[in-house]
Amino acid sequence: MFGINEDLPFRPVRIAVLTVSDTRTRETDTSGDTLQRRIEADGHVVAARALVRDDKAAIRAEVERWIADQGVDVVISTGGTGLTGRDVTVEALKPLFEKEIEGFAVIFHQISFQSVGLSTLQSRACAGLVRGTFVLLLPGSPGACKDAWDGILRHQLDSRYRPCNFVELMPRLMER
Repeated sequence: MFGINEDLPFRPVRIAVLTVSDTRTRETDTSGDTLQRRIEADGHVVAARALVRDDKAAIRAEVERWIADQGVDVVISTGGTGLTGRDVTVEALKPLFEKEIEGFAVIFHQISFQSVGLSTLQSRACAGLVRGTFVLLLPGSPGACKDAWDGILRHQLDSRYRPCNFVELMPRLMER
């Protein structure tokens, strides 16, 4: 069986949220707001939040800063995973992945297909591990953020989820 085991303690995770956009401002960042609301509603902590332009160097610099921060367990980016010339989040961050979590993209597309049909093909959502930090790249729409959080991340970032979850792996991610 899979699901939440209520007999286990919940351990909050510290999550940094990065919005990548040339058109949004902090005031119009509906995707970042969607993630923040869901993260906090599920008992986790938004350890940091930022908005950067669609620029590889700026994206990478912000994420590298958070990866070096012991107060951040997970980085979630939203935006820049599409197919246009300005969509460069994947190019900025995927080269940092020491291990790619291929199943994340597979499950994301299954969930997304239920919401947007074949339009899910236009997303390059992905996830990986960078120096012991989970880094998850989501599309820039609030709906995609909702789908990813509600369908995947809410469960994998809950220490009570069984048979296994990302949280229980965190202490072992830097093993040699």
